[in-house]
Amino acid sequence: MITASSLAERGIDSATWSALKNSIYPGAKDESVMMALDYCRARNLDPLLKPVHLVPMSVKDSKSGKSEWRDVVMPGIGLYRIQADRSGDYAGAKEPEFGPDVTLTLTGIEVTVPQWCKYTVSKRMPSGEIVEFSAKEYWVENYATAGRDTTAPNAMWKKRPYGQLAKCAEAQALRKAWPEIGQQPTAEEMEGKTLEVDMRDVTPRNTTEALPLVASGETLQAITDLLTSLNKDWEQDFLPLCSNIFKRDIFPGITAHRRRSAERL
Repeated sequence: MITASSLAERGIDSATWSALKNSIYPGAKDESVMMALDYCRARNLDPLLKPVHLVPMSVKDSKSGKSEWRDVVMPGIGLYRIQADRSGDYAGAKEPEFGPDVTLTLTGIEVTVPQWCKYTVSKRMPSGEIVEFSAKEYWVENYATAGRDTTAPNAMWKKRPYGQLAKCAEAQALRKAWPEIGQQPTAEEMEGKTLEVDMRDVTPRNTTEALPLVASGETLQAITDLLTSLNKDWEQDFLPLCSNIFKRDIFPGITAHRRRSAERL
C-alpha cells in the first residue's frame, strides 16, 4: 500500500499523486505508478509530462516457458525527443517517407499498411557540419498483435499504421544520432510484444564451498621451493599464515598431500 510517507520521500504531494493516478496513468496499479515515478526521479524528469509509459507486457520465463502479464516502464518517443533537444545538437527532422501500401490478411483480418517507413533526423556536429541519420523500419517487423494467439494487429496499429510505424522509425533514428540516449526500446516499439527473461539463481552462497580442498602438485612444489629459498617451513610458517589470512583452518591433510605430490614430481 502506498503511504503518505512513501510519497513524501519522493517529493510527491497528494494533488500530484491524484493527477498521476487519474489522468497520467489511469487504471494502473499503485506499484506500477511508483515504478514510473522512481524512473523519472532517477533521470531528473517531470512525471506529469509523461516521459515514460506503463506498458502491459507478457513476460516469459525462458527456462519454464511460462508467461505472466506485468507492467513494464518504457520511455516514450517524447522522452527521446526531449533528450535530443536538450543535447543542443538537434537540427530538425524530415517528414517521414513511406513505402508502397501492401494488403495483408492476418488471422482473418485484412489490413492495408505501409510496407516501410524511413525517418531522418539531423545533428549538428562539433565542426558545425549538419549530418543526417536515417532509419528504415518495416511494418510487419514492428506492429503489435491483438493477443498472443493471433497475428492480427491491435486496435492502435490497425487504426494508425502510418503514425505508429513513423514513431518506431523515429526512435531508431534518434538512437543512431544520439547513442547516449540509450538502447532501451520505446513504448511504441514494445507495445504488444513478449519479453523473454532469463531467470537466474542469484542466491548468495558460501564462497568457500567452491574452493578446492587441496592445491595441485605443481603448485605445492612451487610453494615448497619458495619456502626453502626463504628458509621457512610449511607447518611453522606457511600454514599458520594461511589460516590467519583466510580466517579458517587449513585442511589438515594438506601437508601429507604436499609430500605425496612432491614425491611424484
